[in-house]
Amino acid sequence: MSNTLEELIEHPVFYHFSKIAAIPRGSGNEKAISDYLVRFAQARRLEVIQDEALNVIIKKPATPGYEEIPTVIIQGHMDMVCEKNEGTIHNFESDPLQLRIIGDMLYATDTTLGADNGVAVAYALALLDAEEIPHPSLEVVITTEEETTMGGALAIDPSHFNGKILINIDSEEDHKLLVSGAGGIKITQTLPIVWEVAPTGVQAFKISIGGLKGGHSGISIDKGRGNSNKIMGRLLDDLSSKIPYYICQINGGSAVNAIPRETSATIFLHSDAHRNLEQTIAKWNRLLKNELQTSDPDVSITLENIKHDRSTVFSEDTMSKAIASLMLIPNGIQSMSMEIEGLVESSTNLGIVTTTDAEICFESDSRSSVKSLKDHIVNQSKLLADALGCQFETDCDYPEWPYNPHSAIRKVFEQVYKKKYGTDIEIIAVHAGIECGIFMDKIAGLDAISIGPDMYNVHTPDEHLSIPSTLNNWTYFLSVLEEMKDFSWGK
Repeated sequence: MSNTLEELIEHPVFYHFSKIAAIPRGSGNEKAISDYLVRFAQARRLEVIQDEALNVIIKKPATPGYEEIPTVIIQGHMDMVCEKNEGTIHNFESDPLQLRIIGDMLYATDTTLGADNGVAVAYALALLDAEEIPHPSLEVVITTEEETTMGGALAIDPSHFNGKILINIDSEEDHKLLVSGAGGIKITQTLPIVWEVAPTGVQAFKISIGGLKGGHSGISIDKGRGNSNKIMGRLLDDLSSKIPYYICQINGGSAVNAIPRETSATIFLHSDAHRNLEQTIAKWNRLLKNELQTSDPDVSITLENIKHDRSTVFSEDTMSKAIASLMLIPNGIQSMSMEIEGLVESSTNLGIVTTTDAEICFESDSRSSVKSLKDHIVNQSKLLADALGCQFETDCDYPEWPYNPHSAIRKVFEQVYKKKYGTDIEIIAVHAGIECGIFMDKIAGLDAISIGPDMYNVHTPDEHLSIPSTLNNWTYFLSVLEEMKDFSWGK
């Protein structure tokens, strides 16, 4: 095991991971990493395509003896979720990630690591860079904006590909084969703000909810973790029944597909209500410590008396509708699969709440492996928006990835695993958006599988990647490519 980062990056996978970690690549900010991939391919005289969506496709001919094996598409995404701990000085638009090793895990420093999906990029570059690794003809495609809109994959021109086999490297569990994923859609409910003149003689207070673990809104939705936006709705609703107060802003969450960890609200009230406010906050700290003692033991609500120069607050109607939205917008698990034990079938996550001068925007990430249930969540959300006089829209709609019982590439992975480890590999489905569904929708007859090493707490600043698992998954991946030569491909 490598004890230092310098030793670790001597391995080609971690060498390339360290290179891309130095390039800012939040969703929507992929130009630099996309250009880097193009230069990488050009320097090695490999065929490369960069499309208008900044997706990059790199092609490499088969090694000797593998010319007759079907072409394989290797796929991942170049963007990452940008989350950092409160108070951390890090500019995701310009600053490199600061990698560090703790035990046998790789972390960034107080930010997301980007192993989701930097691992796929590192694997692909290490494979393309190698001369001694046997493999069939490769078509490596690294997409953009997977973490936000799936826009890169949705923009892909399928005519660029000859392959009918897709190996996606965006799974997060070693020793498992991912064979099915959920479809998803982004739902936005927007409440116009009617402003009123703030009363005189009031004090301003900032209520902050924090200490929550958060996590990936698909992978972690079954962990029972607190959603700071929903908690804020409960607190403000309870406060409304106790004291008169006024709201001037509510903001929470930073990524629609991450369970929000922090939400704040700025409120005004008269000094004689201060004591009651403190008592209510103390009560909610006790309630949440009890409710979330297992999932989020560090949850806390803080209260700060702040200076302000605002002269307006939400009207009573706006305030009522904002709190109702926080309370009633669907959130969390909506249904569980009856076919696969423990698999979430449909869910939704109120990921972002933003206040501007004109409106309050509520953004949710909804998922389902059954399209009709995804449609139900959309319809339910629209009815609520209509009832509250909110604007409603959806985007980033992408298809589910259905299970293929006749998958040939799954059989190859299963056979290689049994030969390598002496036992059967676990077959899983996941409640998360995987680009396989989009590619299968575009390329007729595509056969897909997804793999990846163990990673933890993705989409949070505590994201970390198992070093031994990354190396193990790499050798397993290479063994599959090598042994594809001995598989009977429809013969």
